[in-house]
Amino acid sequence: MEYNDTDLEFLRSAIALSEAIAKEGVHPFTAILVGPDNDVLMEQVNAFLPDQDMTGHAERVLMTRASKAYRPDFLGQCTMYVSAEPCAMCAGAAYWAGLGRVVYGVSEKRLKSITGNHPENPTLDLPCRTVFEAGQREVVVIGPLLEDEAARVHQDFWNRH
Repeated sequence: MEYNDTDLEFLRSAIALSEAIAKEGVHPFTAILVGPDNDVLMEQVNAFLPDQDMTGHAERVLMTRASKAYRPDFLGQCTMYVSAEPCAMCAGAAYWAGLGRVVYGVSEKRLKSITGNHPENPTLDLPCRTVFEAGQREVVVIGPLLEDEAARVHQDFWNRH
């Protein structure tokens, strides 16, 4: 698992954003799209509220926005930094958008142990690597990384909600 200081910096930004939105009562899932020159192209927080959209995961919404704004050949040079491992739906969206790389904090397995079967987050413990490996092109996955840091916000949030 190869990562660098830039990966840690952007992942910490995603975790900090998840901590900020958790204080507002928003599910603490965030995604940041970073271009090949390390420019932040887009940020997205969980979009469950206000309509209770169960598919409003930060990663899925970000990939929908990104695929409308950029072509797959460009997105193949980009990295999505996410506070939690992308679920199967979000990994699928990243694959179809053409994303080249994912760096995530807390794993789905650990998230499931934190959330249990919460009605607003019935965690699907299917590693994103498994979804990507079923595809026809490579998506580089780095994670879990800074997992304790990323898990802390979820432990606090899901214990209160």
